[in-house]
Amino acid sequence: MDDTLLARAHALAEESFLAGSGPGGQNANKVATEVQLRVNIYALRLPPPVFARLRSLAGSKLTASGDLLISARQHRTQDANRQAARDKLSELLEEAHRKPKKRAKTRVNRIGKTKRLKAKKARGEVKAKRGKVSRSDW
Repeated sequence: MDDTLLARAHALAEESFLAGSGPGGQNANKVATEVQLRVNIYALRLPPPVFARLRSLAGSKLTASGDLLISARQHRTQDANRQAARDKLSELLEEAHRKPKKRAKTRVNRIGKTKRLKAKKARGEVKAKRGKVSRSDW
């Protein structure tokens, strides 16, 4: 992944700061330390395969309008959370640029095939004996 894309993503990112949710001690619900990063993935102009991987990786973080929402609240300071959110964005983009390894097809040899078919046949015979008992069998 090139640095220009990362720089463009950071330039397009809009940051908003929220008060932390949940229980806490001093200043937990008063100081806006949580960072929410919003980036429109259409504006990044990614190649189609990378774009598709990013959409699948983002999952519920992606809105219907194409905005990627990343939030960070694990640190106590706004600056640390801002850096954590930007790190999450760069990790997501790097993961989307990685091509998945192709799966090597495996083949079963002749002995394996016959063994599997024998096991299937035996299982079918066991199941065939489970039917209802008719009066003529008595």
